[in-house]
Amino acid sequence: MSFPNVLITAHQAFFTHEAMTEIAQTTLGNITDFEQGLVLQNTVGQT
Repeated sequence: MSFPNVLITAHQAFFTHEAMTEIAQTTLGNITDFEQGLVLQNTVGQT
């Protein structure tokens, strides 16, 4: 950041068709599991 010829950008490698498809499938699967009262496989924490 201290060099005038350096540009810092956000990481964008996740933004591919394959990655976005996988994210959507995981999200929809999580919603379905939650609605059906199943044990959730992708939790951040428990309350």
